[in-house]
Amino acid sequence: MKIEAAEPAVGRRGAGAWLATRLTNVAPLVTLLFLIAIFSAMAPSFSTVDNLWNVLRQVAITGIIATGLTFVILTAEIDLSVASVANATGIAVAFFTLQEAYVTIANVPLPGFLAIVLAILVCLALGAVTAVGVTLIGIPSFIMTLAMLQIAAGICALLVRGQIAYAVPPAVKWLGAGTIGPFPAIVVVAALFLLVGHLVLTYTRFGRYVYMVGGNREAAEYSGVNVKLVIAAVLVISAFCSGMAGMLGVAYFGSAQQNQFDDYLLDAIAAVVVGGTSLFGGRGGIPNTILGLFVLGVLNNGLDHIDIDSFLKILIRGLILLLALIINVYAQKLREARA
Repeated sequence: MKIEAAEPAVGRRGAGAWLATRLTNVAPLVTLLFLIAIFSAMAPSFSTVDNLWNVLRQVAITGIIATGLTFVILTAEIDLSVASVANATGIAVAFFTLQEAYVTIANVPLPGFLAIVLAILVCLALGAVTAVGVTLIGIPSFIMTLAMLQIAAGICALLVRGQIAYAVPPAVKWLGAGTIGPFPAIVVVAALFLLVGHLVLTYTRFGRYVYMVGGNREAAEYSGVNVKLVIAAVLVISAFCSGMAGMLGVAYFGSAQQNQFDDYLLDAIAAVVVGGTSLFGGRGGIPNTILGLFVLGVLNNGLDHIDIDSFLKILIRGLILLLALIINVYAQKLREARA
């Protein structure tokens, strides 16, 4: 009798283990295929090659920000400052481009080059301050990045003072609004960021440390991993990705202005979480983020192709994110029960 009673329990544990492992990966894929089928049936203009490029362009900036945010979430931390850092960096590159001071090398003026370098230094400095606050002072990342959100927003207000700047270096303008062959340059840049992020997380020692810190921080410390250094590094990486997205975004939109990137905070977090990366750290990665980007891109684009109340679109996006969070938490509970 004991043996007969134990067999179903083993089966249940096996089913629970499979569900916990596959749920966060299968659910976003099923969601994506469902959305594509629904929108294709409701709007013939949705399922065209031109619209596919529209979707890719629309998610490119989010993809660059989400690349860095994936590193942070994999360590079981969070970065709420990504949108403000992107905005501050985009405004900074426009601000420095407008300055009249020129530095020459071999009698060639390089204002654009200097503007880019200074803007990158701005985002790296913001990331470094966040890293110091989280790792050395011990401020929780949620609170520290919330404070950095306000600091970066203050920098934006100080630089633009309610005005709109249109000047950016030619290289930034080309990467943000130009093309590389038949492909939009910003899509190519986003793909490169995602590719490099995947390679780092999958094939480097640092990538293994990121997963170790997120999976079991105490075990990582006992294994000799410098946990604080890893967390500091991912926060700086997140700031750098956000800064690059901000610079390219200014060129893509054609101007730099205050609060321009505010919506990208939710979009970037949603892309990472909807794709299946665990909020509890240690599970997921760039392929999950790419899947999440397509889900959000198809959802936002598809809603624009059908006749629906514009206010209802916001509600639908929120419900999709809520569903992803429920799946994320449920999968984590299944894993803990299995352990």
